[in-house]
Amino acid sequence: MIQVRELATLSPDELTLIMRRAEQDITSLLPQAQQVVESVRHNGDAALVDYVRRFDAKDYTVADLRASDEDFERAYAEVGAEVVAAIRHAHANIQRFHAEQMPEPMWFMEVEPGIMAGEKITPIASAGLYVPRGKGAFPSVMLMLTVPAKVAGVPRIVVITPPNPQGKADPAALVAADIAGVREVYAVGGMAAVAGLAFGTQTLPRVSKIIGPGSSYVSAAKRLLYGVVDVGLPAGPSESIILCDETADPRLAALDLLVEAEHGAESAALLVTHSRAVADEALRLLPSYIAELPEWRRKFIESVLSSYGGILLTNSLEDSIAFVNAYAPEHLEVLTADPFSTLNRIQNAGEILLGGYTPIPTSNYTLGLNAILPTGGFARSFSSVSVWDFLKRSGIGYCNREGYERLHNTTVTLADYEDFPAHAMALRKRRALWGE
Repeated sequence: MIQVRELATLSPDELTLIMRRAEQDITSLLPQAQQVVESVRHNGDAALVDYVRRFDAKDYTVADLRASDEDFERAYAEVGAEVVAAIRHAHANIQRFHAEQMPEPMWFMEVEPGIMAGEKITPIASAGLYVPRGKGAFPSVMLMLTVPAKVAGVPRIVVITPPNPQGKADPAALVAADIAGVREVYAVGGMAAVAGLAFGTQTLPRVSKIIGPGSSYVSAAKRLLYGVVDVGLPAGPSESIILCDETADPRLAALDLLVEAEHGAESAALLVTHSRAVADEALRLLPSYIAELPEWRRKFIESVLSSYGGILLTNSLEDSIAFVNAYAPEHLEVLTADPFSTLNRIQNAGEILLGGYTPIPTSNYTLGLNAILPTGGFARSFSSVSVWDFLKRSGIGYCNREGYERLHNTTVTLADYEDFPAHAMALRKRRALWGE
């Protein structure tokens, strides 16, 4: 059953269900995540192999962990020329967009005469990228992670991705990694793989940061490992809002509602509108669109649209926009009469796609924007993956004698007021050391 709700009549519990989406699943998985994390911390590669054999590939061994040169070469033949060309096209656009994000490697400004302040921008030493697999292949996610890491200049880029039943990384993902210039790929996924990169094992290196989307299981492991390693932005199960006014084409709204819903049963997909006509027609069309999809994708969509997702009716476009800002969706598609005017009123969304010619799949694959986005409401304070996820800033300061003298009295006064005598002494005794 596709849920159709009216915002004004929702009970507090119903609204909480919609707003929390898969968060409740993540919380319930924390005890299991703790067990897996501890097993990997103490047993290393043996634990990784054990978990892969349980969930992915029965005959898996330590030798299968890292993708070989032969695996990369074979991947091109398995994928075929058309898909390789599509990956290259997507790579070019994604690289072009992220290259524009790169800041100057160093900058200075004169704060006052004789006083210089600035920043030096450097890449992090190593990055672990999580590329999910599930029942499908995600070369697009591989590009969205490897490209900004490469553009940022990260010296060591490590990819983890769940293996297929034969214990191998997905061939399209390997092709995407190779096109992006990354060759260190490990066929291991889930909670165990994240823990492996956090602590390091006999084979997996310990990295400075782990970033990439994953299931509720992966999100639970990341939450436990916060403080052990930088786990990046919260990128959990997929979610979207299709925001419509009375001018929206219900056919497009219904089609695009299915996009993120087909990712998995934990996803969230909402059509939000004040137009009952748009809602009713989309509701009428949805069953026929869903029926055209493979059964296993239909099951995901049916689960999503009957739980966290569906159609939400509001009283006005203003109410719809207020709900969007409170929800802070990963993907927001705006189907209104004047999407650029609507854009000015959107505060919280991982990405904002304007008009019927910019459906979510374009941003997921080829538009150039990064499709690794904050989920679970974290778009209120987090941004999409960018080169900045792989860069760090060091402040730089310089004073000549004139500049120092301009700061001396003020600095001593503040140090005294905050009761840091060593701070003040370091300044006062300078003049004695300088022979004054």
